[in-house]
Amino acid sequence: MIEVKNLTKYYGDFPAVLDLSFTITPGKIYGFLGPNGAGKSTTMNILTGCLAATSGEVKIGGFDIFEQPRAAKKLVGYLPEQPPLYIEQTTVEYLTFVARAKGLKKKEIGPEIERVIVETHIESVAEKLIRHLSKGFRQRVGIAQALIGNPEIIILDEPTVGLDPAQTIEMRELIHDLGENHTVILSSHILSEIQAMCDEVLIIYRGRLVAFDTLENLSKSMPNTVQLEAECSAQALQEALAELPSYEKIENIEITAEDDSSVTAALTVGEAEPKEICREIYLLFAGKGIVLPRLNPVKPTLEDIFIQLTTDADETLTVDNPYDEDEEEAEAEEEEAEETEEPEETEKSVEAEEPTQADEPEENGETAQTNEPEEKEGEECLQ
Repeated sequence: MIEVKNLTKYYGDFPAVLDLSFTITPGKIYGFLGPNGAGKSTTMNILTGCLAATSGEVKIGGFDIFEQPRAAKKLVGYLPEQPPLYIEQTTVEYLTFVARAKGLKKKEIGPEIERVIVETHIESVAEKLIRHLSKGFRQRVGIAQALIGNPEIIILDEPTVGLDPAQTIEMRELIHDLGENHTVILSSHILSEIQAMCDEVLIIYRGRLVAFDTLENLSKSMPNTVQLEAECSAQALQEALAELPSYEKIENIEITAEDDSSVTAALTVGEAEPKEICREIYLLFAGKGIVLPRLNPVKPTLEDIFIQLTTDADETLTVDNPYDEDEEEAEAEEEEAEETEEPEETEKSVEAEEPTQADEPEENGETAQTNEPEEKEGEECLQ
């Protein structure tokens, strides 16, 4: 459906997207994540044909977005973060304008507008001016315009930004419904939304793809933990845990809080099943008479995965723009040519000065030496 190969985009010397490659298959809802400045919006603008790339290849349904833009764009509906609405038009007038801009035939426009209005549940505001609509309805109208022409792929950039809780729930339901008939790519900073709606997740960081998998598989890549609070000292806790049958599976014990009566700790148990570890701790500590006010298994959330993948790299990514090499080579060649030409000009000047010094009187020698070469140099330029 979408094939991206070695996609790169530079803004001057700044690499917004670096060697990005991935494949989107039909019939799923994809979450597209990354911190601010990671390259999400740049990538989306390239996928929709709104922005040219520095290098790389993007194919939509087999059509190259750079070489066959019309055919590729027909397969994509796009809702940017700021919906492109004309607020002085009614909803129907605006959707009619979009349908004409997309090249629909006159007889197709009416039925198509009716279809997208029903699909996005905006029947009640069809004849209202867009300027009078709430934020939630404006977002729905924005999605309606993306659906005109029935594209196979819908790309939504922050569709729930600025919505109240009730509107957010409605928008989630709408996106879920869209996923039944379209391939949806959804960008959002609200990770709980991505976790609730998406089948697979792409995470980019500093312009590079750092993860692309199902939420289940991404969770498996992170260690499980067990959190507990015990009414004993830290030393007594350590000694008791050492008696666990699965003690070797505990990779790390971190004491997070301690006072005179209790201690709180987080146990990293890697790929071990945290519920089984909790069961062993409960039975062992009950036998020793150690009270456990809190004991619970913790599996990594999408937020944990996101933070791990986008904050681990301490080094600053510095990449030279390879597409500036031609310009640098050209400048170097010009400088070399100038250095080569300078001695020739000097020799010409000396040759021009010699007869002048011989012919002119000594009292005017300095003047001749100063002015004559300039005149001859000027004559050479005119010739």
